[in-house]
Amino acid sequence: MIKPILQLGNSILRKRSLPIKAAEKPDLAPLVTDLRDTLSYAKIKYEYGRGIAAPQIGQLKRMIFIDAPDFKGPLVNPEITWASADTFEVWDSCFSFSVEFFVLVDRHSSIRVDYFDQKWKRHEVEAEGALSELLQHEIDHLDGVLAVDRMKDTKGMMMRSEWEKRQT
Repeated sequence: MIKPILQLGNSILRKRSLPIKAAEKPDLAPLVTDLRDTLSYAKIKYEYGRGIAAPQIGQLKRMIFIDAPDFKGPLVNPEITWASADTFEVWDSCFSFSVEFFVLVDRHSSIRVDYFDQKWKRHEVEAEGALSELLQHEIDHLDGVLAVDRMKDTKGMMMRSEWEKRQT
C-alpha cells in the first residue's frame, strides 16, 4: 500500500529505528509491501529515487527497500560492517525533501553491509560507487540522520532545477 512520505521537520525522521527481531518475521510482509509500493509510486511522481527507509513512512523499524539496477529488495537490520577510507563527493537528495533540493555530501567509496532478507536469511553485500552511496543514505535514515546533516557546507546546496541543468 502506498504510504505518505514524511517530510523534513517531522520528528519521526530524527529518531533511531528499533531492530527487528526474528520473532517478527511473520509480520514483515506488510512493511515490505508498503515500502516497495511507496518507492514505486515516488519514483514515478518525482522521476527520481532508488530506495526508501521505514522511518520515511512512519515506521521506526530497521528496514530499507532498494530498487536499483544492481540490487533490489528489502534489507532487514542492515548494518555497515566495513567502510573504505577513501570517499567521494555526491549530490544527494531525498523523498523526505520532496526531491526539491540536493546537498553535497561525502560518502565512503565502498562499504560492506550485513543484513537479513524477508525470510530471515543472513546476507552480506559489498557495494561501491552509486550503490554504496545509496545504502549509506538509507541506513542513515534508520539512525535519524538526514542528508542535510552530512552537507559539507551551506554552499553545498542547490535546487533540483539547477542540479538538472548541470546534468545535461
